[in-house]
Amino acid sequence: MASSAQDGRYSFICEWYDPNAGLTRRYQFLFYPKDNTIEMFDLKNRRMFLKRSACDSVHLADLYVGSTVNVHSRQLNLVEYSDDFTRRALTTVKEKTLGLIKPDAISKFGPIFDMTYEAGFLVTNAKMTRLSRNAAEEFYAEHVGKPFYNNLVSFMCSGPIIALELMANNGIGEWRRLLGPTDSSTARSEAPNSIRARFGTDNTRNACHGSDSVDSSNRETNFFFGPSARMRNTSTLDNCTCCIIKPTAVKEGKAGQIMSAICNEGFEVVALEMFHMEKANSEEFFEVYKGVVAEYMDMVTELTSGPCYALEIRCSKSDDVTKAFRDFVGPADPEIARQLRPRTLRARFGNDKVHNAVHCTDLPTDALLEVEYFFKILSE
Repeated sequence: MASSAQDGRYSFICEWYDPNAGLTRRYQFLFYPKDNTIEMFDLKNRRMFLKRSACDSVHLADLYVGSTVNVHSRQLNLVEYSDDFTRRALTTVKEKTLGLIKPDAISKFGPIFDMTYEAGFLVTNAKMTRLSRNAAEEFYAEHVGKPFYNNLVSFMCSGPIIALELMANNGIGEWRRLLGPTDSSTARSEAPNSIRARFGTDNTRNACHGSDSVDSSNRETNFFFGPSARMRNTSTLDNCTCCIIKPTAVKEGKAGQIMSAICNEGFEVVALEMFHMEKANSEEFFEVYKGVVAEYMDMVTELTSGPCYALEIRCSKSDDVTKAFRDFVGPADPEIARQLRPRTLRARFGNDKVHNAVHCTDLPTDALLEVEYFFKILSE
């Protein structure tokens, strides 16, 4: 077999959980960008598992350690590089960093997401959470003894935050460039289009945090998203409804615009988390549509095609938040929505009846069940 360097082949170790056997199976996953083909090798049994074949659902941009891809209805988790060529080729191009939207900027999280996507960052994980005093002290332990330490810790505990795992070419440096200088007033004079210039107030209330080195990035992303992370979501499970920003809308960079539109309409997002849905979970979530909606299987396929955002929505202006939000989302078919309800989310951001940007709860009796499915069952 030709070397990776010669034929442009990228090689990873991936894992797939086999629900029938109750086992996690490991494979070598090979991707050939020249013709968008893949092949897989069973590491335990030392035999070919999938012969080289075309796979339109996988692209080089989707491949990095920590990513999830869907191949023939199997959700594969890429856990490590399996050769030096792939490691050298992708380490700096797929550099990971942590971004935190701080309590002072949480009301502006939509525009911040939008700026993040527009700057070319891939959001690989996201979660709204709230730091306890102990967690904040642990996260900022390197600053113990500095004059600003106590104020910083107290501030970071004062409200919800959103942790973002971000990836880009030179991700650490590019994120810090997008943030701007630490002091928001300096940012307004030196980098007026930066996040801190637009949304920050001072040195501490400066909208967002960013890792300053590779070591910090690894430690900080693990703090929020690593296997031993214990950061709870902010779900209230009370007087709420469910919104899912679908994978196609996420891939098209529309997530931040959708979040902004939701908040601008007077709705409150009280919980947010990114999910990679497996087929079994998607079928279970959409089960109410099985045999009722012709597009049921296409809806399942769409929800498993990439990362999605789950949002818990509340609204103080309405006694029936489910109906109010469903009205704002609009008809299922975006073409109909554009004709009859052009201000709705699906009219503005949807492509067709399956790729219609967002899912929302249809019936008030299902609202809590849908929110619980994501933020109580899948999240925890």
